[in-house]
Amino acid sequence: MQDQHDTDSEHLKALAGGGKLAADRRTVLKGLTAGGFAMAAGPVLSEAITTPSTGLIEDRVLVNVGDDDMFAYRAKPAHKKHPPVILVVPEIFGVHAYIEDVVRRFAQAGFYAMAPDIFFRHGEPGQYATVAEILQNVISKMDDAQVMQDLDKCVEFAAGDGGNTGQLAVTGFCWGGRITWLYTAHNPMVRAGVAWYGKLVGPSTALTPKQPVDLAADLKAPVLGLYGAEDTSIPLNTIDDMRTALVKAAPGNANAAQTHIEVFANAQHGFHADYRNTYNSTAAKQAYNQALQFLRRRGLL
Repeated sequence: MQDQHDTDSEHLKALAGGGKLAADRRTVLKGLTAGGFAMAAGPVLSEAITTPSTGLIEDRVLVNVGDDDMFAYRAKPAHKKHPPVILVVPEIFGVHAYIEDVVRRFAQAGFYAMAPDIFFRHGEPGQYATVAEILQNVISKMDDAQVMQDLDKCVEFAAGDGGNTGQLAVTGFCWGGRITWLYTAHNPMVRAGVAWYGKLVGPSTALTPKQPVDLAADLKAPVLGLYGAEDTSIPLNTIDDMRTALVKAAPGNANAAQTHIEVFANAQHGFHADYRNTYNSTAAKQAYNQALQFLRRRGLL
């Protein structure tokens, strides 16, 4: 079994240009995103929140996913033994300053929180100047099955790093919101999912064979869905479709019966992203409080 010294040496070797990481992967570890935020995310608002790391252990780690090492940002309470684990699945902009801040927020609440560089197999979103480029060069190549496997490896890493994966949650934003639904249907260890404005319906393809609306009966834990009433990318009728699927699945699946979707008035897509012009502070605070209450009800805090 490899000891921590050997592992740390491998990580340093990767940063220096050796190890399994390709050159474009090393740029992620060195901080490719301009000013800490992804370029394509646009101008950063002054309201952008910075959560302190006081009382936390926070750093960047490498998760062995078999054929490569996946970068992840993690934070956990410094003086809490075996904290519950929450995976934070990023929006299409990857693990940039906003997602890292969200990780610290959950860590300050008592979680071992981890955000994986889940897009690493297809490039770093931070290198692209537009959303269209990210969608074309990265998102269109993402394989749901591979994503599930990589998140499973994050759970394994957290378990070996002091996290209590018997108390496992998953949350995600935008693209990561959809993945939250999928992962809650995939991993029976998950105790709760919190999906922030993740798409619910869509075409079935080789890489994305099923959508959340297809998986209501397969949920392994309840999900709290947090959506905006003015989100033009997720029409309200698709939320109705998901609710209908949950009601249909409820008699045979208690998790579907306990799943709830909250829709916030005057909120757009990305209403929680405090660095973007879609930020709605009222909805964001209400939604985050609801998320913490939901996780507490599930016995995770």
